[in-house]
Amino acid sequence: MTDVSIIIASFNTKELTLQCIKSIVDSAKQIKYEIIVVDNGSTDGSVGELTKLTKLIKLVKNSENLGFAKANNQGIKIAKGRYILLLNTDTKVKNGAIEKLINFAEETPDAGAVGPRLLNPDGSTQPSVFRLPTISRVITQYWLGKNGLLDKYSPQGPKPDKVESLVMAAFLITPEALKEVGFLDERYFMFYEDLDYCRRVWKSGLKVYYLPRSEVVHYHGASGKKIAEEVNQWRRLIPSSKIYHGLMKHYVINFIIWSGQKWKRLVNTQS
Repeated sequence: MTDVSIIIASFNTKELTLQCIKSIVDSAKQIKYEIIVVDNGSTDGSVGELTKLTKLIKLVKNSENLGFAKANNQGIKIAKGRYILLLNTDTKVKNGAIEKLINFAEETPDAGAVGPRLLNPDGSTQPSVFRLPTISRVITQYWLGKNGLLDKYSPQGPKPDKVESLVMAAFLITPEALKEVGFLDERYFMFYEDLDYCRRVWKSGLKVYYLPRSEVVHYHGASGKKIAEEVNQWRRLIPSSKIYHGLMKHYVINFIIWSGQKWKRLVNTQS
């Protein structure tokens, strides 16, 4: 039986996707796996290159960009592996990383999702663990000036740790979670899929774990543009926030952020 189905959703990331696939082949020597690449209508020649690898991968070709959740669900639906590993194209799997995730999940009956330590290209740890957003945490961040909403933190030490949520750059879903939680919510085109899935894992009675001894390099953390203002980051998340929180809570949170920003500007102009 196939141990794990590795699903990669790609969109105009030809070179990164090929590098990601190579890293899997080079690093995963002790397990049986399949690689499923779901291309979201790329126009950069990705499909042509991936077609050459059909002996190595299963390729799903979409005519348009269906978004992260739908593309990954397409892969999950044809997967034959006992475990599912969602993997971003801009990742490089380090030696034994996938085996370590699976071995930990096998030894941890209450695991619903497990994520590795994400590394920047320079080898430093990339923040990849989030606290789930709540109204109290929004107030803490935008009115009290402390970390709260979308706060990222790295559990200390080498031991596995239960966490509220993980980014989906490298995200192992266990058979128990597939049964109890199911697919990604396709209402999310981009953003919040990870928060939503982890919240549902916890609600199901399963747990989310961070496994630092498993390591995956994630290039996005170093090359992606950092949004300078918190309010601009929030605006990018608004469509998904309405789904995640519901309209009433979304507008309450939006008001807290807006009023908090106004208050900060007022204080800054008077100081």
